[in-house]
Amino acid sequence: MLTSTEILDMVNEFIDKLPYTRKPESLYEPIKYVLSIGGKRIRPVLMLMSYNMFRDDPQSILMPACGIETYHNYTLLHDDLMDNADVRRGRPTVHRKWDANTAILSGDSMLVVAFQRIAACAPDKLRPVLDLFTETALEIGEGQQYDMDFETRNDVAEEEYIEMIRLKTSVLLACAVKIGAILAGASDADADNLYKFGERMGLAFQLQDDLLDVYGDPAVFGKAIGGDITSNKKTYMLINALRLADDRQRAELERWIGMSEFDRAEKIAAVTAIYDETGIRKLCESRIDSYFAESEQYLDKVSVSAERKENLRRFTAEMMRREK
Repeated sequence: MLTSTEILDMVNEFIDKLPYTRKPESLYEPIKYVLSIGGKRIRPVLMLMSYNMFRDDPQSILMPACGIETYHNYTLLHDDLMDNADVRRGRPTVHRKWDANTAILSGDSMLVVAFQRIAACAPDKLRPVLDLFTETALEIGEGQQYDMDFETRNDVAEEEYIEMIRLKTSVLLACAVKIGAILAGASDADADNLYKFGERMGLAFQLQDDLLDVYGDPAVFGKAIGGDITSNKKTYMLINALRLADDRQRAELERWIGMSEFDRAEKIAAVTAIYDETGIRKLCESRIDSYFAESEQYLDKVSVSAERKENLRRFTAEMMRREK
């Protein structure tokens, strides 16, 4: 069996060598560019590691695995355009390097390329793979819309938020793991348990992002902390702070949320202080631990030996050990 590092190297080499022979080059160059600027490649690695639990030739499904990565990066390309973001992974975003029209059209084509690559799998597995991926792609769009809707609401409930991040983030991780199992010929029960494993792990991972945006070390986290606070993003942290705050704390939070102009450092410090007072950090850490424990339980149910699960178990544990 291959380690996560060996699989990551294999994925990166495969992506680097993917041919782009169609014309015009100006349509496909942004697609190649987006995939060339790196990333953790978590989704294809998960798909290949899931497959590798059952079969020893993960290189045979590199194209559909990289199709999932192509789709993920397509969503980032359009997210950057919607957010008017200037930089992604230290490089100019597509709409900055080219223009908005290029980002729209190349992004649309990138989605089709993703389907094309995912469809390059064993013919007898094509229908269940495309059914799952199509449903997942629809769910991700639904999650993105919920996220946009939440921007104008101050009454978002915790349950609504969890469902939003499940749709926007978790289902693609779950899809990647389950497709790996399907392509390996795993039983329906094993494939379903791996889906639930990926879904729960994805929830834990997203809540950890919420936590690290407030309490993370910027040098380790990879970006400045406090972005969610300054943009009033409805995170697990803010939603529960509003729920648990007393009258004074709620008034203070609402005052900062309502400000159009403010000192960034002052706002981050003030809101973080309220999080500290209301015990939001421990609450979030407890929920993260709970989701991660649930993911482990679903992995335990998969009917392969503990030894064959070990690489996947170790990889996901490392994902959850980011600096807090």
